[in-house]
Amino acid sequence: MDRYQVVTRPISVEQALSDVSDPACGGVVVFLGVVRNQFEGRASEGIEYEAYQAMAERELQRLGDDLKREFRVNHVVIEHRVGRLAVSEASVLVAVSSPHREAAFAACQAGIDRLKQTVPIWKKELWADGTEGWHDDPRPN
Repeated sequence: MDRYQVVTRPISVEQALSDVSDPACGGVVVFLGVVRNQFEGRASEGIEYEAYQAMAERELQRLGDDLKREFRVNHVVIEHRVGRLAVSEASVLVAVSSPHREAAFAACQAGIDRLKQTVPIWKKELWADGTEGWHDDPRPN
């Protein structure tokens, strides 16, 4: 089952694996992006993500459709979380299933790379010193 969502709840790897599960697929690849404790040499306590949800979900759908067509994969799930996230919390997930591993790996890599280029999601770093700052790059790192 394909799924493309911007969510406020925690991302579930188990649910994504269930959604892309298919007896015809021998390759399942999952990328999980998590909030790290530093950025550009500065200590960070988390990130706050914002999105234009309707537009972001349309773009995620288009991205998933492109991945399926280009890499001939069977299923794609893409989720991005918004709101305030602490260090180690998952912010983005791309899961892909395909009859063969090569296509699954390639589609998953392309999925996260393209998401960062095209989906209208913005992040604000929450620095450990109490300051905050929006990134010039509107997509998650």
